[in-house]
Amino acid sequence: MMDKSLTEAKRVFEAEIEELVKVKDRLDENFSKMVDMIYESSGKVVITGIGKSGHIGKKISATLASTGTNSVFINAAEALHGDLGVIKKGDIVLAISNSGNSDEISNILPSVRRIGADIIAFTGNKISALGKEADLIINIAIDKEACPMGLAPMTSATVTLVMGDALAAALMQKRDFKPENYAVYHPGGSLGRRLLLKVKDLMHKNDELPKLTKDTHIDTVLMELTKKKMGAVCIAEDDRLIGIITEGDIRRALTHKEKFFDYTAEDVMTKNPVYVTPEIQAIEALEKMEARESQITVLPVVDNDKLVGIIRIHDLLNLR
Repeated sequence: MMDKSLTEAKRVFEAEIEELVKVKDRLDENFSKMVDMIYESSGKVVITGIGKSGHIGKKISATLASTGTNSVFINAAEALHGDLGVIKKGDIVLAISNSGNSDEISNILPSVRRIGADIIAFTGNKISALGKEADLIINIAIDKEACPMGLAPMTSATVTLVMGDALAAALMQKRDFKPENYAVYHPGGSLGRRLLLKVKDLMHKNDELPKLTKDTHIDTVLMELTKKKMGAVCIAEDDRLIGIITEGDIRRALTHKEKFFDYTAEDVMTKNPVYVTPEIQAIEALEKMEARESQITVLPVVDNDKLVGIIRIHDLLNLR
């Protein structure tokens, strides 16, 4: 026998899904007009609501702002006491009210008109005060709330939220919004790090760069490896990369113990090594390391034929 709480949870899911399907099937050309209206506007989208609609409005505004649409949220009650100053001529006010008759929303509409902003209504009541004043109505009407008492705005809040997500997604498609665009608005997140960080942001350079010449004695090579702790030493001639000595190269050279301490850097280095440039994305450098049959753990960084840095796989793993 199913637990009562689980039964109730499934009922709520089913009730909300049922209403979402109804709203989806009711979508019409007004949705497309809304998308075009916002896309073609030179102003911002000001979302307003009160109570639960206000909370949903904040989320919709945040989603729009993070996906390329200039958007802010104002609480309808606060708008009555000065926050209307956020709205400018040419803006679009997206007002959310399921009933369409909340006093706070109704009372700001005349001022919005005087300012010169257009009005889009997310409402379930076309003939409400909001519906009558709006330039465009998006119908979010539902037949019943999932609340067991039919009172708390559960389904209506979900429908409004999904409508906002649909709007954001349609605008992203219209703008050909790409992951790199998204990353610009999310520099602190993992995606932002992956798409914004370049090799030059993570590479070791100047005094950290282990760099020697080809005639350097093997003793000095070992000291440089130990001192700089990069797992490799770059070999350069007039700042031009000609080779690299990794810890693996040292191990291979040690198989010739009788000759090892007579070697110079040129004797053990790998010539014409794989390298990256400072301007490529850091994630590309990681992929280049991982793509090699014998995985590379360190790469020289070359800019205009000049050795400028070195980058290790340890500097890049967090990008995953």
